[in-house]
Amino acid sequence: MSKTLKILMTAVLALMVLAACGTAEEGSSTTSSTSNSKDSDVFKVGLEAGYAPFNWTQNDDSNGAVKIEGSQEYAGGYDVEIAKRVAEALGKELVIVKTEWEGLLPALQSGVIDAIIAGMSPTDERKEVIDFSENYYTSQFVIVTKTGGEYAEANTLADFAGAKITSQLNTTNYAVIDQIPDVKKEVAMESFSHMRVALESGVIDGYVAERPEAISASTANENFTYVELEEGFKTEEADTSVAIGLVKGDENIDVINETLTAISEEERQQIMDQAIANQPAAH
Repeated sequence: MSKTLKILMTAVLALMVLAACGTAEEGSSTTSSTSNSKDSDVFKVGLEAGYAPFNWTQNDDSNGAVKIEGSQEYAGGYDVEIAKRVAEALGKELVIVKTEWEGLLPALQSGVIDAIIAGMSPTDERKEVIDFSENYYTSQFVIVTKTGGEYAEANTLADFAGAKITSQLNTTNYAVIDQIPDVKKEVAMESFSHMRVALESGVIDGYVAERPEAISASTANENFTYVELEEGFKTEEADTSVAIGLVKGDENIDVINETLTAISEEERQQIMDQAIANQPAAH
């Protein structure tokens, strides 16, 4: 009985060791599959693919659109064109990861993506948790409203007193609404497509956007126009600029900055104008 017991105990211990080894190997495999691509040959870029003309979703690869990871759809727009240039400079294949706005920072910090190229402004608050490249576009805030509506001929912020205005959640666009006297600041929305629907239906009187998005909206829908204010919002440069979001201490930042600074202001505007012309909703 004693020998039998020892044999059984030895067998159990052997099985436990084998099981532990198997678990360790499986854990190693999982870690590898979720790690970022810093040392690989791909450059994973996160964006909403829903913020034309900076980025949007389409059904094919026309006009240089890039396939979205894990999808049969493609992403196009100004951000995608910038992402292509950066990926080429890094010698990597561009991979687009469609990500909700609220999920972009967590995705970057967890290594799901390598960069945020999504029309994101390099605000001080964001700089506390991630790094930013040099700016790759600078715009201004305008207010999108109904063509022929009550606020279509507005010239100043005061002209929007009493108007129902909103913008995107957790953006400077939404914060500056407080500068409008007696404004009815509506609940922030998740995306600009939601805002367009709300404006069309009369739920809101207008929304704050960067000028390219406003041009995009009015190009896509003749019922929309936008107001460039004579006495507009008071903003910092970081509020109206967009830059590439990177993890703290990203070793590629110098190459990325060199790539961005090589694009002249004239060329940037040309790329933006082409993006506005190419957006699916414009046709």
